[in-house]
Amino acid sequence: MHGQAEGRFLNPEQLDGHLAHAAFRALSQHPGRILVVDCGLQRRVMSRGFVLVLSWLLSKQIAQWTDKPRVAVVLPPSLGATIANLAITFAGKVPVNLNFTLGSKAAAACLRKADVDCLLSAAAVRARMPDFVWPEQGVLDLVEVVRGLSKVKAVLLSLALRLLPAGSLAKWLKVPTCGGEREAALLFTSGSSGMPKAVALSHRNVLGNCAQIRASGLLPAGERVIANLPLFHSFGFTVTLWYLLLGECRLITLPTPLDVKKTVATIEAEAASVLIGTPTFLKPYLQRAEAKQLASLRLVVAGAEPTPPNFARQWEDRFGCIYLEGYGITEASPVVSVNSPQASRAGSVGRLLPGIQARILNPDTHAVQSIELVGLLALKGPNIFRGYLEDPQKTAEVLQDGWLLTGDLARFDADGFLYIEGRLARFSKIAGEMVPHGTVEHALNVAFDLLTSEVPQLAVAGRPDPEKGEVLVLLSTFDLSLQELRQKLSAAGIANLWIPKAIRRVKAIPTLATGKLDLKTIQQIARDTDHS
Repeated sequence: MHGQAEGRFLNPEQLDGHLAHAAFRALSQHPGRILVVDCGLQRRVMSRGFVLVLSWLLSKQIAQWTDKPRVAVVLPPSLGATIANLAITFAGKVPVNLNFTLGSKAAAACLRKADVDCLLSAAAVRARMPDFVWPEQGVLDLVEVVRGLSKVKAVLLSLALRLLPAGSLAKWLKVPTCGGEREAALLFTSGSSGMPKAVALSHRNVLGNCAQIRASGLLPAGERVIANLPLFHSFGFTVTLWYLLLGECRLITLPTPLDVKKTVATIEAEAASVLIGTPTFLKPYLQRAEAKQLASLRLVVAGAEPTPPNFARQWEDRFGCIYLEGYGITEASPVVSVNSPQASRAGSVGRLLPGIQARILNPDTHAVQSIELVGLLALKGPNIFRGYLEDPQKTAEVLQDGWLLTGDLARFDADGFLYIEGRLARFSKIAGEMVPHGTVEHALNVAFDLLTSEVPQLAVAGRPDPEKGEVLVLLSTFDLSLQELRQKLSAAGIANLWIPKAIRRVKAIPTLATGKLDLKTIQQIARDTDHS
């Protein structure tokens, strides 16, 4: 088969402009309709028009507080986080949603890299995170600032929204219109394989990805979407913030995806129709939710990590709503492909979104090969980032002739469905053979009946070996002998070459806040493990 796959056509006119102007035009339509239902400590509802008004007034304050191009945000998904990000963008500046789950060393590095002197948070958030690296100056309490905004100006702007044409009002208020390739957001990668990298996304990137999602027909107007993914995660930032701000869906915000009981109650109370999350965050629903509580859900969209085999069928059988898996990467803003109710295929991550091109490359030579063969996935499109902030070396490693080298091994079938076979970093080359860590982990999870575990109990990594290049090491949270390990994997049909040669007992498998495996820490543990 030919060496390139391509999504459907995307209108280039959809990619021009500035996020602030696009949001202003979108929110000024039907200003009285509910935009956000905040279901944090207490339920708060706010209309599209009033979110716009508060964000615009706050933007004037932000412009006075700092001359720096970026403003940091440390807030969970909420009405406040929505207003903060929109206000920063209205001010012509760049929001930097900081990962508050990072260790102090990584968090401090992110603050230095972003070069900010103004940080929006809230007293309640600071009280819950005393160990976070809070700057000595420039930390502003969003709640207090919003309370101090002029009520007279808010009323006047609300009236203007209802009486004046949106285009004329935006021009009079000098809403930014020139975005394009200018930086619109700075996101830090999860750091699963090292220190977080600063991904600079442009207005074209985010607008393009929102247009691509809209063109897919996956989230049409009128949906009630649970928005509980952290905004420092690209999935949450683009899909459950900007896509919903630019569209006609309702945001139902919750501060964390980990509180399953609260989320289930909110889905039932608010008649939510769409739940977006990662498989790790979705697993607990099978044990903690009744089908009648999720009766309003039309579909669940999962991404950011592979869906375990049979999990989608379990979900659909239990809850009666469609489970759709997609694929994304921060450097692609992030959504690349997704299954849809009209076209889905089990085991795949769907078809490419409109305007995205893909190639499959030989992992060793980077030569273009048939898209039906497993190889390194490369992408091109309006959603592909321009590079890591002030890091030309790492940028050159992943961007080559406009193509993003994702680091994922993948293939396409004859109908254009994409299959992710695993991260290149999650393969070991043993005696010349590529051995997938995930396949060994899955065999063990089946053998020890761990597929429904809410947290990982096992992880596989490679360590150097003078004879075979690498050998596999198993990290386990429970006692297990090498003999039992060999018996289980041999019975599952795993080749002897693929069987780990050492076991390291750990209290817990290292994971990140997103639920992904912390590959860097796992690799370090594996390298420090002696042969048994």
